[in-house]
Amino acid sequence: MILDYIGLQEINGSLIVLDDVANASFEEVVDIRLNDGTLRRGRIVQMEGSRVVIQVFEGTRGISLDNTSTRLMGHPMEMPLSPEILGRVFNGSGRPIDGLGEIFPLKKANINGTPINPVSREYPKNYINTGISTIDTLMTLIRGQKLPIFSGSGMKHNELAVQIARQSKISDDSGSNFAIVFAAMGVKNDVAEYFRRSFDESGVLQKVVMFLNLANDPIIERILTPRCALTVAEYLAFELGMHILVIMTDMTSYAEALREFSSSKGEIPGRKGFPGYLYSDLASLYERAGMIRGKKGSVTQIPILTMPNDDVTHPVPDLTGYITEGQIVLDRSLDSSGFYPPVSVLPSLSRLMKDGIGAGYTREDHSALSNQLFASYAKVMDARSLASVIGEEELSPVDKKYIEFGKLFESQFVNQGFNENRTIDQSLDLGWKLLSTLPRGELDRVDDEILDKYYSKAREPEKPGQETPEE
Repeated sequence: MILDYIGLQEINGSLIVLDDVANASFEEVVDIRLNDGTLRRGRIVQMEGSRVVIQVFEGTRGISLDNTSTRLMGHPMEMPLSPEILGRVFNGSGRPIDGLGEIFPLKKANINGTPINPVSREYPKNYINTGISTIDTLMTLIRGQKLPIFSGSGMKHNELAVQIARQSKISDDSGSNFAIVFAAMGVKNDVAEYFRRSFDESGVLQKVVMFLNLANDPIIERILTPRCALTVAEYLAFELGMHILVIMTDMTSYAEALREFSSSKGEIPGRKGFPGYLYSDLASLYERAGMIRGKKGSVTQIPILTMPNDDVTHPVPDLTGYITEGQIVLDRSLDSSGFYPPVSVLPSLSRLMKDGIGAGYTREDHSALSNQLFASYAKVMDARSLASVIGEEELSPVDKKYIEFGKLFESQFVNQGFNENRTIDQSLDLGWKLLSTLPRGELDRVDDEILDKYYSKAREPEKPGQETPEE
């Protein structure tokens, strides 16, 4: 039996309250019809006996206590799914906004997903090539991994997100079963248009599913956006056997929407006003990445978050770091110096890269080269600190070599054009070319066999007309 509940008891911001509601379920979708025929959707976000609190997706403007009839739909928020979803653009709540009509679904799935049984998880191996030297060489993105980007306001994380989406590919086939799910939360109109135009002009839009939640959209929609995106990713990966890279920006906007939503429900705030369940809420999103034993596909996540005041101890990056398997940190000083992408190498890491690189995946020298580049660049920082005290002229010859290596490393290895797509071999060869400027005795993280093969080759003079890796 279908019941319509006439009128409301309370209206509080984007929340409405109904009393004496029977057989309701938490997060159940409701239809709210106004007297003028307007239909809005909402979902139940709080229950106290027969009293339910409903979040209205489109907001409560125009709603009064006596001009509505509310109908419970008997199911949670669902996302329509079919193979034709590739190449489409949706708003934050999963409705098409590209003018190509509705999706004709083969199925609908609960956007909250189904937790992956830890026993059935497969350990992530093999890598995704992003074409960016710092990421591919030093903090390699592994299939099934969750690797966030920690950025700051005004930095080039949007450009980096577009470049990763445009250039990423898997190594073991033509890439026909690789796709991107891109979710933008709380972005301005010009940024949303930049994302859409960039994917369209580069020709990758047909392998991208986009979710765009604008800054002036309702906050409840912002909370739904990553869940809709991950539901699509799980469908493409685990039912159609595709390898999916999910890029979500900006998770700080998501967390702030969650804080506003929690406050409107009257919940007790935690650190910096965020709800006490922020950790578990973020975990419910990040843990939807992975691989399932017996399934061909994988879901890999790159959440992007801007750190307020560049503070890595802020609750959002702090809690994200506990859940994810490493991080890519962007540096404001590199950004202001004109380096792109401004990846800060030393605080960045990928905890799973050790099992997805090397012989059979990238190249036999990858692990040793990565360790040596980290160690050498750390010595560059020490030499720069010493130079700031005693002056560069007073440094030892070895320290001067490190100063020169650091300049080359940042200008040739870290710095990379927005349209420059380097293969993994180009990045590794460039790393050896830079290390060859240091004395062999300083390369203490590489065994002699690999040194003999790659260090000596990198020091050989280039033949006339031979292209260097950075070219």
